[in-house]
Amino acid sequence: MTNASENSVRVSSPAAEELVVAADRATLDRIEHMLSGTGASWRRRAKRRGATGGSIDPSLLIGREPRPFDDAARARAEAALTGKRVLITGAGGSIGSELARRVATLNPSELILIERSENALFEIDREIRDRFPGVKRRAMLHDVVDADATMAWLLDIRPQTVFHAAAHKHVPIMEDHPAHAVNNNVFGTASIADASRACHAERFVMISTDKAVNPSSVMGATKRFAELYVRSLNQPAKRGGLMARRGASSPTRFSTVRFGNVLGSAGSVIPVWEKQLAEGGPVTVTHPEMTRFFMTIPEAASLVIQAGTLSLEEAAGADVFVLDMGEPLRIVELAERLVRLHGHTPLLAERGRDITDRGGAGVMPIVFTGIRPGEKIHEELAHASEELRPTPAAGVQAWASPPDEAEARRVRTMIEQLEDIRHDTSRDRVLSVVRRLCPTVGDAEQRPIQSTEESRSAA
Repeated sequence: MTNASENSVRVSSPAAEELVVAADRATLDRIEHMLSGTGASWRRRAKRRGATGGSIDPSLLIGREPRPFDDAARARAEAALTGKRVLITGAGGSIGSELARRVATLNPSELILIERSENALFEIDREIRDRFPGVKRRAMLHDVVDADATMAWLLDIRPQTVFHAAAHKHVPIMEDHPAHAVNNNVFGTASIADASRACHAERFVMISTDKAVNPSSVMGATKRFAELYVRSLNQPAKRGGLMARRGASSPTRFSTVRFGNVLGSAGSVIPVWEKQLAEGGPVTVTHPEMTRFFMTIPEAASLVIQAGTLSLEEAAGADVFVLDMGEPLRIVELAERLVRLHGHTPLLAERGRDITDRGGAGVMPIVFTGIRPGEKIHEELAHASEELRPTPAAGVQAWASPPDEAEARRVRTMIEQLEDIRHDTSRDRVLSVVRRLCPTVGDAEQRPIQSTEESRSAA
């Protein structure tokens, strides 16, 4: 076991074969940086505070150890990013900010943080300044949907690697505001991708989601459209982009990294549940059968960097990467684990039961509220046609398909149709176009909520 202070790490047993480190995340990140390259075996253990207040380390809920950022992964990332200009969109978000922290440990020549939320940009810029004072950085308050300004900025900055994490992600909200999803997720992606091509960036890595696979929601459909657009830029005949300025072919490698839910991100279930617990409950779950793929934010960001820095040869030409997230977890079981870690006994509320009857001291009811618009019972990480194969990066799978001019034409038509409704104030008109382009939208399973006994026997 180690004792981690602000500026040092002391190993209590010099003969120890493995280090188990319990500390806050910032200290864990510094320890990881110091131990990288030493060959030491160690495990992260964030401070656990549940029963006495505060948050729980999300990895305790998943039931597995996050994959380490090992020497091989670090060497590959350093070769691609050290001494390079790295730009991150959505840099103030959960994944974007973690990407910024991890890229900062790799000593880029400049770290460019793009974020349209003033407060989020202020926080991540201040954190990078304080924790990595030797890293040159630029904080840009900017919305990538503004294609002309995005093009001008990137031609001036000329980043060599771009991680595109900016996106609208909340499924029910995007069901009510589909034009916002189209504008931000599709045209924001096209804007930054076209600008990356124009400035001859070496790599462009788009963060995607399992909700883009056979999407039932507007959010998932728009991320699917964005995936298709990014892939189309790898078509040799269309490297100039489908919407932006045409020009000489670009050396930029465009790729997509797809994964499921990350625990602890803003607006995700863990912060919501912890707020409900702090307020005395009940804890709410949409459906007893619902499952999701889960991963911690640090592990997701680490694997995104590993996928995005694979060489063309290592990736064997792949442009879609899927993170191995283990088996999907039942959300109700995740809620039960969190309740227990906070020192309570979970109680699944039956249909029609008065939730004020808690069944005794220390008991926390879990109430089923029903599937929300756009949600599915189960998500998928890959389409049936995508034959995934392993890569040299453990936990990263890849899929490649040969260039297809017909697909590029379909993407061009798709963009033209979406352009017509991206600012439309009629929700119905926008949904009509989205559903025409992606017929699976609106096909979410609306299963009734069973009693606790029925749902347990069905598991």
